[in-house]
Order: sequence, then C-alpha cells, then structure tokens
Amino acid sequence: MSRILLIARREFLAYARTVGFWLSLLAFPLFAVLGGAIPVLIRTSEPVRQVVLVEEGPAASGLAATVQQALRDEAARRDQIAAPAADAAAHAGGTAGASVAGEALRSLGGLRMQIVLAPTELTAAAPGAPREAIARRYLSQDKTEAGGLDAVVFLNRQGQEPTARVWTRRATDDTVEDFVRGALKDEHRLRLFQAAGVDPGVVEAAETFRPDIVALSPASVTGGEVSFRDRLPGIIGLASGFLLWSLVITGASILLNSVMEEKSNKILEVLLSSASATEILTGKVLGVAFLTLTVLLVWGGIGAAGLVTVAPEQAANVAAILMDGGMIFYFLAYAVGGYLMYAVLFAAIGAFCETPRDAQTLMGPIMMILVVPVLVMQMALVSPDAPAIRILSWVPFFTPFLMSARAPSDPPMIEVFGTMAGMFATALLMVWIAGRAFRAGALSDVKLSWKAFVGAARGGR
Repeated sequence: MSRILLIARREFLAYARTVGFWLSLLAFPLFAVLGGAIPVLIRTSEPVRQVVLVEEGPAASGLAATVQQALRDEAARRDQIAAPAADAAAHAGGTAGASVAGEALRSLGGLRMQIVLAPTELTAAAPGAPREAIARRYLSQDKTEAGGLDAVVFLNRQGQEPTARVWTRRATDDTVEDFVRGALKDEHRLRLFQAAGVDPGVVEAAETFRPDIVALSPASVTGGEVSFRDRLPGIIGLASGFLLWSLVITGASILLNSVMEEKSNKILEVLLSSASATEILTGKVLGVAFLTLTVLLVWGGIGAAGLVTVAPEQAANVAAILMDGGMIFYFLAYAVGGYLMYAVLFAAIGAFCETPRDAQTLMGPIMMILVVPVLVMQMALVSPDAPAIRILSWVPFFTPFLMSARAPSDPPMIEVFGTMAGMFATALLMVWIAGRAFRAGALSDVKLSWKAFVGAARGGR
C-alpha cells in the first residue's frame, strides 16, 4: 500500500508542481467567461452601418419610407425587450448596468443600422450603370473619409411587387439585405390586404399582437407557474454531464501521456524493478484521480465564487438543487465509475506506446465513441426520457455522462441503480482487462495494434 501511495504522490506532484498545470487550470474558466462575453462585446462595439435608400422612379414612391418605418419599429421592439433586463440590472448594479444590459440585448441580433441622406450626385445620376458606378465608389471609400457608406439600396417595383438591389461594402454582410427583404415583404402583404378590402388598422393590430402566455406545471416549485428555478435543475444536469466528460477525458489523457512518456524514457522499467505492475497502475490512477479532483475543486470554487458575487439568489438555488435533490451524489458516483473505466483503458494503451503516433491506432475509435454522449446530452435537456436517450443510458461507456444529464428529471430508480451497477461492473472488468494489458505492454516492444492489445489482455505476450 505504501508503494501505491508513493507512486500516486509522485504522479500528482509531477503535474501539480508545474506552472503550466495551474495556468491551464485557470485558463478554462477564464476562456469560458470570455467565450460568452466576447460575442456580446463584438456586437455592441460594432460600428453602425451607414445605409442609403434610393427610390428608382415613380413606381418606387413610398418604399424608402416603408424601410425607415420598419427600422424605427424594430428599434422600439428591441427597446421593449431590453427594458426588463435593464431594470433588473439597474436593481443589481445601478444605471451603468442597466445601460450595458439594454444595449447588449438591442444589438444581439446584429442589427446596427442608420439610414442617412443619399449623396446628391448619387440621386442625380441616371439609373442603371452610371448610378451604380457612383455607388461602387462610395462603398469602396475608407469609412474615415467623408461620404463613406456601408450599403446602398436601390428600391423599385416590378408590377405591384417591391424589389431591391442591395450594394454592400462587404460581400459577406447580409444584414441590410435581410432587413430590407423583411420590410418589403411586410409592405407587400399590407398592400395585398388593402386591395382585398381589409382595414389597415386590423392588419397592424394583427401584426403587433403578442399573446400573454403563462407556463404552468404541477411539477413546478410553486405547483403552478413555471419559473427559471424550475428550469435550473435541467441546466445543472446538462452542465454536470459536460463537466464530467471534460474531467474524465482530461484525467485519462494525462494518464495516457504520463505512461507513454515513462515508457519511452525507460522510467517505467525502473519502476517495475521496485513495484509490481498492479501497484504502478493503481498508484498512477489514484494520483491522476487526485489531480482531477483538484481541477474539479478549483473550477467549482471559481464558479461558486462568481455566482455568489453576481447572483446570490441563484447561487442559493443551485446549492439547494445539488444537495436536496441529491445531484451531487449522482455526480460523484458517476464520476468515479466513468474515471475508472477510461483511466485504466488509457493507461493500458499508454503502456504499449512510445509516441503519440503509436496511440492513434486505438485512440481514434475510442474518441469517436466519446462523441456520442456529447451529442445526445444536448437532447437530454428537452427530452430526458426519450426512448433513445434511455436506451443509450444503459450503455456503460455512456452512462456517466447521460445519467448525470438526466438526473434532474428524476429517472426511475431501477434505471439509476441498474445503470450504476452496469457502469461499476464494466469499470471492474476494465480494471482487470487493462491490468493484464498494462503488465504485458510495460516491458513489451510489440508494435501497438488491436490484435496485440487484445492478446495482451487475454494473457498473451
């Protein structure tokens, strides 16, 4: 036992003492925050597009006003959506928080447009090639120059149907195109209703009507109206599944690289002279388990501190769900079983490898298997009891991740204990198989292949 603990301690300190480990450990929550904040910052800081509307001929009369009105209506709608969030931000963080929240929500859709007066030479030019040549020049100018534009929209009609040619500064920017298409579509629909004798006020009332819908469920906390508190367990379950997947893969990959490096440097042979293969494998698995636990505690501590600081009420709800609902115990049980299954397997593969290229023979199929729960877990948030998800939950290699995601939906206890028993039985089987393969591969120079690995697991050389 002392040799196992010494190997575990050595394995843990080999990584925990390095600066790179702690930098990568702290980088994950940092990039997770930045991943959510950067898109909002990009959209809010994006320059407002300068758009010119040009009506070509008497048939296009009124189309520019239609597009302008649509832009004003869209701005008003976004202000209305942003108001509740701004009020909440003002309550939590003052006026500055309200301003940021409102502006962020208004620009989430990417609609940052301003209609400006068309240059005189553009409107005075003859329709067709001469006018479009001037539009090209304005769109090609640097935005810092006077008169630089982002889009020029030529409006016209073919018969009774509105049309538009949209010239944009960037060929990949379709924001103005999409908005103009929607505005003209609404204008055409209104004209058709008017031609059919429908009162325009009725059409406008039908377009602006938004029914007041209240979601109710007897399973909600209050027994009635559904709130964010009722949806929070599903979000936590999905996050737990992804977190567990990340931790298991991280720990197993560390173990694979550690064994592979020691095999190539002949350190594994030195260790085998003073400890058995079983003790080395157990010590390494235990040491990396402590390392993975350290990662979990650091990530959990950072997340808890941030949540308590930003949203203390939701932090209390999360704590209640994890403790009262027993989700924390589900998570720990599935974490142990999932780590054992994959850690010993990766360690056994590492015992046959001396370079990362050697490991690709077996790692490719394993990683393809691990992609399945990632795809299925997203479905578990909406349909945790779908037949396909329930069936896949019984597959031991998928069980830790899918059952963690399904735990908030209170799956039948037969499924909880049944899948957990199957997972631990498979984990013990993997420990036995991987132990035999590790002993055979530690001192073997056989080129890694499925045939060699299976032969070693069966007791061959």
